[in-house]
Order: sequence, then C-alpha cells, then structure tokens
Amino acid sequence: MDKQFSKLPLRKGVGVVLLNNNNQVFVAKRIDNPNDFWQMPQGGIDKNENSFNAALRELKEETSIINVKLIKEIQEEITYNLPQNLLGIIWKGKFKGQTQKWYIMRFLGDDTEINLKTKRPEFLEWKWVNIENITDKVVDFKLHVYEKIKRVLMNL
Repeated sequence: MDKQFSKLPLRKGVGVVLLNNNNQVFVAKRIDNPNDFWQMPQGGIDKNENSFNAALRELKEETSIINVKLIKEIQEEITYNLPQNLLGIIWKGKFKGQTQKWYIMRFLGDDTEINLKTKRPEFLEWKWVNIENITDKVVDFKLHVYEKIKRVLMNL
C-alpha cells in the first residue's frame, strides 16, 4: 500500500447475508463496476447508528427489502483493504478499506418486494445463488471476506 494511504483509517461498515426459504443467498451486480462481479448488500454505518440498524437501513436503501428476521450476527468483524487503483477514489479518498460487521438474515417477503430502482440505485440486477457459489464472482479484494462468510454459512 502506498505510504500516503497507509495512514488512512478503515471505514466502519456492515454487510447483510440475506437467505431465502431455499437457503440461497441474495447477490447483486453493482452499477459502478461494469465487470461481472456480484456482492451482498453492504454499506457504511452513520454517526450515532448501531451496526444492526445500519444493516437494516442499507438493505432497505439498496434493495427496498424490509421483511427480514435476524438469524445470526457474525461475531468477528471482517476487514478488507482497497486495491491500489481505488485508493484515494472510493469514499472520497477518506479511507483505505473497511471493517465490517455482518448479519445473516432470513428474507420473509417474496421476490416482488425486491426493487433495485431506489432513491440512489447501486445495483443493476440481482439473483439468488447457492451458498457454495457466493465466492464465484466477487471482486478480488473482497474474496477473503466472502470465503469467511461462506464458512460460517456452511456451519449454520
């Protein structure tokens, strides 16, 4: 990591592993990444917001989903660093990466509840994938995050 960026803090964030009734995981393709990379809903924690409320807010902001039930909070926070080409660009250059608190939730609604055309759309399309496939199309710098989540899911 470039010396000028190494002193930057990590952004506090959350992620949501959303499972449907078939135990498939919700993933979506980002608008700002033209490649075939898919991710689970995730985002930052606002000032004076706890991580669980941030996870619910991010899920609603990105997918319109509100009908969920908490299955499990992953105890350990998971950290990733941005690759060199994104340092100074993502998050207005204020952070070198993110440390995330992840929540596993059950989707209680039906697929008609899912709407990516939100106030500030982040995703182009979405799909349900099997747990073992969540690491197939993830950006390289988040691969270890998704591998860890996959191990937790396989042991539920």
